[in-house]
Amino acid sequence: MSDAETILADLNVSRETSDRLKNLADLLTKWNPRINLVSKSTISDLWTRHILDSAQIFHLAPPNTSHWVDIGSGGGFPGLVVALMMDEPGAPQKVTLIESDQRKCAFLRTVLRETGVTATVLTARIEQADPQNASVMSARALADLPHLFDFAERHLAQGGTALFQKGATWEKEVSAAKESWSFQADVIQSKTEPQAVILKVGELERV
Repeated sequence: MSDAETILADLNVSRETSDRLKNLADLLTKWNPRINLVSKSTISDLWTRHILDSAQIFHLAPPNTSHWVDIGSGGGFPGLVVALMMDEPGAPQKVTLIESDQRKCAFLRTVLRETGVTATVLTARIEQADPQNASVMSARALADLPHLFDFAERHLAQGGTALFQKGATWEKEVSAAKESWSFQADVIQSKTEPQAVILKVGELERV
């Protein structure tokens, strides 16, 4: 089996979702030399490093999520992958992707159009976009945790959940964030990187 077939089997998603994710992989491979959506060194491992890495957060969201907002979406990870899983049980009712780079936004809109998926792409800086009142907010490889909490203060609804994918320094970031913030955080081991985790954050308040 190819990487794609193995990962799609592990994800246990519908044929429609599988087709959309394959479409994403094809378009990303085609666009990446022109606008550098992801690091060139990771293209050969695209299915694990980007698609599976993004899909793993889908089931960590609370049930009946009304509005999922992904900040700094870049090449679409994780937010575009979440949007492409629209037919899966527990899919959010609405997905918004915030990205300041116009070329990357063009890519995001192209994938949505070619897969027939409805989602909103906002071409804006995160700190300048209108507050989104997100029930779930996600980010990957964007900023350190204190900065992410600043963004969450603007865009996350009261009682909302943040899902932040973090690398090996996550414990230091949590300690730094505790100087200015009160929050609950569940630490979930990443399926794709031994030192990486997903922080599931709730009850966020500035202190």
